[in-house]
Amino acid sequence: MALPASLRTSVTPAELELIASEQLVEIIPLVAMERTAFISGAYGPLRPPTKCKVPIWMATNLKLKKKCHIVPPDWLNVDFLQERLIHETSQPGFSEMPFRFTEIAKVLLDVASDDFPNSDRLRSLLKDIREARQAKSREGLSKLDHSELSLPNLCSMEINEIRPFFVRAMGVLTQLVREPEPQQDQVE
Repeated sequence: MALPASLRTSVTPAELELIASEQLVEIIPLVAMERTAFISGAYGPLRPPTKCKVPIWMATNLKLKKKCHIVPPDWLNVDFLQERLIHETSQPGFSEMPFRFTEIAKVLLDVASDDFPNSDRLRSLLKDIREARQAKSREGLSKLDHSELSLPNLCSMEINEIRPFFVRAMGVLTQLVREPEPQQDQVE
């Protein structure tokens, strides 16, 4: 959901992608490299053609230098995403997806689309899923009451998008439903 600047008090999508880049992904290295220590941890050794798990930021860096192939996560395939799209369009609740699926898919498909079979179809399915989930979250927000909002299985990007509106709406609803203070009779 595109929000006006006055409501954008949350983390930006680029910042969410940066956070998601700490997630581990499998790669097939094309070069040998010893175990290397970083602030976030030590990764490696890399020995072609043995698969290795590294953070997305490292995988994308190696991929851009043509030093690895990225192995698609289990959930980032056409069959899985088609099942999720059918669920999203036919069921009232949100289907279960990885918490940072939007950001991870965007980063990986932007950098390593050649490592993903049917990358254009994947992008299309992800867009359709995102639109279906946005429609559901808008519908859920229209049923907002002052005590709670239950939208299980939202992903981080979706939570980030509705957060500013939700915080303001809950503040207004709380004020509207607040119990009136008892008035004291004044004896004159």
